[in-house]
Amino acid sequence: MKVRRFNSLGLVVGFVVAFLVGAQVCYGAGFALYEGSARGNALGGTLVARADDPSALFYNPAGITQLPGLQVMGGATFIIPGTDVKTTNTGETLKTSTETNIWVPPHLYATYQFSQSLWFGLGIFGQFGLGTEFDENWPGRYNSYNAQIKTLTFNPNVAFKVTDELSLAAGIDFMWFDLLLEQKIDASGQNNPDTSTFDVDQSLSGDTIGVGFNFGAHYKPCDWLAFGISYRSWVKQNVDGSAEFKKPSFVPYFDNTDASGTVTLPDSVFMGVMFKPWERFSVEIDGIWTRWSNYDQLTISYENEIVPGLDEVTRVKDWHDTWRTAIGFEYKALDWLDLRAGYTFDQSPIDEEHADYLVPANDRHLFSAGPGFHFGKWTVDLSYTYIWIVDRDEVPARLSEGVLESSFEDGFAHLMGLSVSYRF
Repeated sequence: MKVRRFNSLGLVVGFVVAFLVGAQVCYGAGFALYEGSARGNALGGTLVARADDPSALFYNPAGITQLPGLQVMGGATFIIPGTDVKTTNTGETLKTSTETNIWVPPHLYATYQFSQSLWFGLGIFGQFGLGTEFDENWPGRYNSYNAQIKTLTFNPNVAFKVTDELSLAAGIDFMWFDLLLEQKIDASGQNNPDTSTFDVDQSLSGDTIGVGFNFGAHYKPCDWLAFGISYRSWVKQNVDGSAEFKKPSFVPYFDNTDASGTVTLPDSVFMGVMFKPWERFSVEIDGIWTRWSNYDQLTISYENEIVPGLDEVTRVKDWHDTWRTAIGFEYKALDWLDLRAGYTFDQSPIDEEHADYLVPANDRHLFSAGPGFHFGKWTVDLSYTYIWIVDRDEVPARLSEGVLESSFEDGFAHLMGLSVSYRF
């Protein structure tokens, strides 16, 4: 079993929370991340209208006006995914399973009440991530055998309490974006997986920083009802990096070179309504709309031609906009114990004609639960989520892109979340 992680970061505000930055599996709907906190995970992400702990900085920053003084939260979600891809070539069908990895997207938040009407907040989290790894010699290697996208967003916010019921917030997203794409190239041009004689191993890597913005509103007319809405903008990432090739000695061309590409990550709108049928029990219903149509193509430009006449490669994505809907329940069983559960349906933005092995997935159902423990000024939240990914039965062959006639089956993921909070 491989553990995928990148740099540890710490934030000292009275205590240190250490965490590891990782990438979300690509078996989700697209490659957006929704794991904002363990409490949020347990509730199916329904914290847009609640927005009453520091992870509001992820779901709806306007809600931090409900948090007195200085508060901090840190943690991570541990994700263990898997799926099977069946490929058919010249009448033979083979099943290949993804490599077993553990992915660890982190979260870290701090909120501070400056006055009776002004709050500041800083969130550090991953908005997007992707990770799909197969054996490097599998039949779909001419499309992809290893794909990773890692992001880390630094998101300062200012929130204003306009009235006792209405709060507004705005912030800036500074997003670090890291890309690794590995595939084989058939130098003979046949893309025939039955032979590897002319296989050239290509590794594309690069990183960049893009800038976006966000704003939110929170309205709580009474103790038993609340509304929330937040918007997070698209971010354009201009990636600069390199293309490295490993090739048989008899294959010409394919020399290492600098490379670049542009990716537009989509904007999203988070909406939610929370109500309390009775004092210790709350229900929230949320919807998230994501403009995946911004992700229409992926173009890689090579500084030098990798073969005569070829210095640019474009893959058409043509993804469509999606909805993610969820319901979450929270019950304060005891003064020190909260019980939570949630369900989420997440649409896939990819149709069969554009499906590939970077994101071998489909629509998904998420079932989640977890407790919260309160010890004085400390809170510890735990969560478990099971993701059931709907099979994709027919992916037509696109041999020029290395996609064979395929089906995606038995997709799943286990997610375990942990968050620790402290109120100063």
